[in-house]
Amino acid sequence: MRPLLSLFSLLALLASSHALPPPTTRPNIIVILTDDMGFSDLGCFGSEISTPHLDSLATNGIRFTQFYNTARCCPSRASLLTGLHPHQTGVGHMVNDNHLPGYRGNLNRQSLTIAEVLHPAGYRNYAVGKWHVTPGQSAKALEDHSNWPLQRGFDRYYGTIHGAGSYWDPSALIRDNTQISQANDPEYQPQEFYYTDALTDQAIRFLHEHSQLPTPPPFFLYLAYTAAHWPLHARETDIAKYHGRYDSGYASIRNARWAKQKQLGVIPEKSPLSPIAGDWSKVADPTFEARCMEVYAAMIDRMDQGVGRLLAELQAQGKLENTLIFYLQDNGACAEPFGRGAQATPRQSLPSLKPLPPDQFQYDSLPKQTRDGYPVRSGYGVLPGPPDTYIAYGQAWANVSNTPFREYKHWVHEGGISTPLIISWPATITPKKAGRISSQPGQLVDILPTIIEVASASYPTDFHGEKITPLEGTSLTPTFTDRPLTRSHPLVWEHEGNRAIRQDQWKLVAKGASAPWELYDLSTDRTELLNLAESQPERVQSLATQWTNWATRAQVIPSPFHKKKNLPQPPPRP
Repeated sequence: MRPLLSLFSLLALLASSHALPPPTTRPNIIVILTDDMGFSDLGCFGSEISTPHLDSLATNGIRFTQFYNTARCCPSRASLLTGLHPHQTGVGHMVNDNHLPGYRGNLNRQSLTIAEVLHPAGYRNYAVGKWHVTPGQSAKALEDHSNWPLQRGFDRYYGTIHGAGSYWDPSALIRDNTQISQANDPEYQPQEFYYTDALTDQAIRFLHEHSQLPTPPPFFLYLAYTAAHWPLHARETDIAKYHGRYDSGYASIRNARWAKQKQLGVIPEKSPLSPIAGDWSKVADPTFEARCMEVYAAMIDRMDQGVGRLLAELQAQGKLENTLIFYLQDNGACAEPFGRGAQATPRQSLPSLKPLPPDQFQYDSLPKQTRDGYPVRSGYGVLPGPPDTYIAYGQAWANVSNTPFREYKHWVHEGGISTPLIISWPATITPKKAGRISSQPGQLVDILPTIIEVASASYPTDFHGEKITPLEGTSLTPTFTDRPLTRSHPLVWEHEGNRAIRQDQWKLVAKGASAPWELYDLSTDRTELLNLAESQPERVQSLATQWTNWATRAQVIPSPFHKKKNLPQPPPRP
């Protein structure tokens, strides 16, 4: 059956300048998004972590080595879901309201989600996982459902509205439009709840229920795992697989990843390695540091196992061949030192803490206690993994995750914004074209135009009485058949005053709103080590002016992070 489908798809591509499949073969579409992972954290991008199922998608699809996010969770989700730059959606920072058009902290109605675009085209839409484009960190915030998934085009939802929380007892857990806890959910009671597994289980459940519809239409599934965002929580069986693996320290693992990346071809053979961020010989508690990375690896491993189960469900339903799958990440690795401050405290029971009843909710990212009544512990030396721990893996391991790049989540140097994209669609990306590595630059705003094209959907100028902001990206479908992309605008970024613009191989970037611009030729310097700003002032000025023009148009300015005097101003209007 596969050769016939592949030939049919190829003929359709040859017959269409837009590489669209015929309407009768519109694909199912899955977008898998993971959280706070670096460029090198997958096996097929250099890692020692076991990710065989994502690696198989790469083998049977395309790996993009110059794909970009927006440097942070909320803005990336807003951009991915809408095909716009995050400030145009009102989510230019986080989900707090700064009372400026680009920074309201709530997905606006001048933007449309993928689901809102696909619904009129006949798709049924499912969302599973982290939403985080509307407030959700308090009981009062959760009273407003207006920007929850079911109000933004999805037919079913299971996940967390807020951005972070315990994997053993998630906060702001929602099924459709109803808040639940893992303890009182009448529809899902596994022997031991673990959020990554719960997301996989619910995604598979939605796909199974979809297959039971009398005449199933094509579906869109948005699966947003929270792995591997802090806290470091994982099953002990997964952690055990990595016991001792990281005892050799930061440099050893980083150098091994760098060598493997060059062997795989995901970075150029002559690409240099950026400076290391940690010195293992000066680590005060090597057991604790190694354990942090063991748990981090276990979280990714478990997520990949979930992807494998999802692929097995598609295979069992006979739908894998004509399902377009995107795998991507919301930002680079996270250097935030969450929970790594004061010294460790031992596990203990407190008379003031009682087990939580099933109907009681916790709302903070950092819960005050476990559901069974123990205080949640942070501090340097707390061995992460169990429910009563709350730790991040820190800057030095984030530097390893981001091999070979500089900087991290928050910043718009390559370590903050450059992460893997894998695209698989066996009916169109046939074996002859599969397994390729593409170095063509792309950005989150390109995902929705790609989906619109393959789904034979349309993007309206008005929706429910609102004027809709035009799309910013370009379709990636030419890359499916190894053709070049055409793009009318440079790639652009802003987050917390950090800013960048990329045109062809040239990238202008600054760390902070008042920092000077740096200029890099990414064709020879992906790690951004040779600043050419002083030697090419005219190029700097040209790119800076383009960035400011974009920032003014796209609601980046006015900004809580930029003062007008710090920015090159656009020329006066005629």
